[in-house]
Amino acid sequence: MIFKRLADEIDAILTRDPAARSRMEVVLCYPGLHAVALHWLANAAWRNNWKLLGRLISHLARGLTGIEIHPAAKIGRRLFVDHGMGVVIGETSEIGDDVTLYQGVVLGGISLDEGKRHPTLGNNVICGAGAKILGPITVADGARIGSNAVVLKDVPAGATMVGVPARQVVRAAKQDRSDFCAYGQDPDLPDPVARAIDAMCGDIATLRARIVELEGMVTALRGQVDGTPQQTDAVSRTLLERL
Repeated sequence: MIFKRLADEIDAILTRDPAARSRMEVVLCYPGLHAVALHWLANAAWRNNWKLLGRLISHLARGLTGIEIHPAAKIGRRLFVDHGMGVVIGETSEIGDDVTLYQGVVLGGISLDEGKRHPTLGNNVICGAGAKILGPITVADGARIGSNAVVLKDVPAGATMVGVPARQVVRAAKQDRSDFCAYGQDPDLPDPVARAIDAMCGDIATLRARIVELEGMVTALRGQVDGTPQQTDAVSRTLLERL
């Protein structure tokens, strides 16, 4: 059973990382695989009430791989921690099957409660480098979390989240997404900065056209003034009415 699960983990890495050239390379050179395998031991010790041993194995795994996984965390099959340095998975975190985490991802808690305080990730979730998912929230199946996003609320299935705090920018047609998307970046992901600049440019063009129109009105009305106060007042009233 353990060897079948290990083989599944290796196959998942080969599928999702084009840099992986052989099974032996994955076994020897991928800290994400080492961290997951050591977590199996730490979690088994924790579940058998050998808490200190579980924490010790977890601590050694962090020193060897740079990946910190609490021994009580629940991890599904075929988790791929790519590169992995700085990844933190908290005590009450739950991770589904076929999840991908890149370096610097944090599944953290934001309270001191002893109950559920860390995130739950569904199946086929991808978290880009530096993403922070905080609190007892749920990231549903097929969601994409962009690099450096800070997620504080539940994420619907198939959504793509970016920004600080994270906001939804893409809703997939299929809620159960199985397509792989490196670093959680959708190929059709809109650029929110570009959209904001486009909107400002449109507003500026509208204001420029309005200014030109007003200048033309003022010039035309000035030509009708011969200098008398009565005519000047009449022109002013006409201008105000046209505005």
